[in-house]
Amino acid sequence: MAYDLKIRGGTIIDGTGAPRRTGDVGVKDGVIVAVGDAPESAQRTVDAEGALVTPGFVDIHTHYDGQVSWDADLAPSSIHGVTTCVMGSCGVGFAPVRDTDHDRLIELMEGVEDIPGSALAEGLTWGWSTFPEYMDKIDAFPHAIDFAVQVPHDALRVFVMGERGAADEAATDDDLRAMQANVRAALEAGAVGFSTGRSDNHRSAKGEATPASEAAARELATIAGAFEGLGHGVLQAVSDFDMAVGPERFDPEFDIIESMARAGAGHRMSISLMQRDQAPDQWKRILARVEKANASGLDMRVQVAPRAIGVLLGLEATFQPFMGFPSYKAIAHLPLDERVKRMRDPELKARMLTEKSERVSGDGSPIPPIADHFLANLDLVAKRLYRLGEEPDYEPGPTDCLFAEAMATNRGMLDVLYDALLDQDGKALLYFPFYNYTELNLDNVRTMLDHPASLPGLSDGGAHVGTICDASFPTFLLTHWGRDRARGRFELERLVKMQTRDTARFIGFDDRGTIEVGQRADLNLIDFDRLKLHAPRMQRDLPAGGQRLLQFAEGYVSTYVAGTEIAKDGALTGERPGRLVRLGAR
Repeated sequence: MAYDLKIRGGTIIDGTGAPRRTGDVGVKDGVIVAVGDAPESAQRTVDAEGALVTPGFVDIHTHYDGQVSWDADLAPSSIHGVTTCVMGSCGVGFAPVRDTDHDRLIELMEGVEDIPGSALAEGLTWGWSTFPEYMDKIDAFPHAIDFAVQVPHDALRVFVMGERGAADEAATDDDLRAMQANVRAALEAGAVGFSTGRSDNHRSAKGEATPASEAAARELATIAGAFEGLGHGVLQAVSDFDMAVGPERFDPEFDIIESMARAGAGHRMSISLMQRDQAPDQWKRILARVEKANASGLDMRVQVAPRAIGVLLGLEATFQPFMGFPSYKAIAHLPLDERVKRMRDPELKARMLTEKSERVSGDGSPIPPIADHFLANLDLVAKRLYRLGEEPDYEPGPTDCLFAEAMATNRGMLDVLYDALLDQDGKALLYFPFYNYTELNLDNVRTMLDHPASLPGLSDGGAHVGTICDASFPTFLLTHWGRDRARGRFELERLVKMQTRDTARFIGFDDRGTIEVGQRADLNLIDFDRLKLHAPRMQRDLPAGGQRLLQFAEGYVSTYVAGTEIAKDGALTGERPGRLVRLGAR
């Protein structure tokens, strides 16, 4: 037969930005061989009438670096239409590594990315030292979707410098040469890039600064020199742009990032972009500097989240409003059902509502200082604290917040918060958007997404498992910005292109991201009218009984990786066509 798979009569949005059209897609040996008209016979024919047919989504910012070594599913990304993900973001990861530093890297990932250390300690298979060895190890068994890797700066620095790799230690000339050589070896083995993290909010599980957070411009430029002469490879950085120090530090910090890009010998770079309340116009300054850099010949992009960046709060989650209160701390060790029973005692409630939070951040704690600010100002925070509900609303209005509820019911703020946490037998989640929501809407996010240097990113798939489930970003981008928002919607063709062709070509994937003859048959069939997000749910399915938030969606009819159906009607099929994607490997 001419085709292994024929998808017949769907509405094709091909990822190029071209207008949608009705037609067929023929697939042979995992590759698209016919688009529009596929008249030959097929081993399997799927009727896609009434459904969208899009390329599979390419997520360029995930943290499955540990999970990929034991878990074939790579959920939740794989249940949100993602067919290729890029790991090793923000400078954290698990290679290269010496045997003596396993625990240190686990503590880093646990603190920075809120992944249970016990789950990592039990789940990680290890068995590698160099980065190419890590790549071989994680490629040794098939996965549901494809994945690619970046070299993380923190792990690299510890590997080369050992105990001297702490944030306040400068790298020697020998250190710099060794770091550059390790990155070059990884790139030549097929790694797709290098990432670094410079955020003060990133801390290890012991509350320590990340090893690369204060790396000098010389160190970053030397590492970027590893890219010279190669035809592939991207740079990625996350920075606060020294927001805590003061606005006068913005340009010097951006200069360091830009010098890294210039040393990258023409290779593309992306940086994280968001609006922070502490510096509400900083994102505009970032875009202005990016525009200036690109005008000078660089290719810098910004990764933009399609909604607010925030946390989910609840009695099962990592954070909740009473976590620092003495009476709550006395019962925090109890199982959920017992905690709920105790908290429903009127005497305990009355006592807790008179208390103040004790400090939860500081030395020895991975919890960032912003948490103490949150707990000390709950009355103000409540103006941006919302019940998430069964049908999540990620752009709630001012009258939807718990503060408005307290005013309307003539109750105290803490009283309303307390009862909201006990909803659904203690499983209820509250939504607290703290970045990208200064004006209590997503208008600024729309401006960010609309910028020519913008790429959808920052989903953090696999990370912050007790506080978010932003791996659902691809679904939200389509539904909110392509259908549900009352104003400022984007054409669906553009949204599909943004998270397929644009992200794929940025990384350097030329074989995926569009529905064209010769491209990999990474495809989504979507019932767009039905497409919607469910509320996240906490599940204990990580190693060592670790828990994570998972968010499912309905409306995904099928997802194909290289022509193999890996998900159907929102559930994984158990098929495993995914492998490590190597670029430029010898």
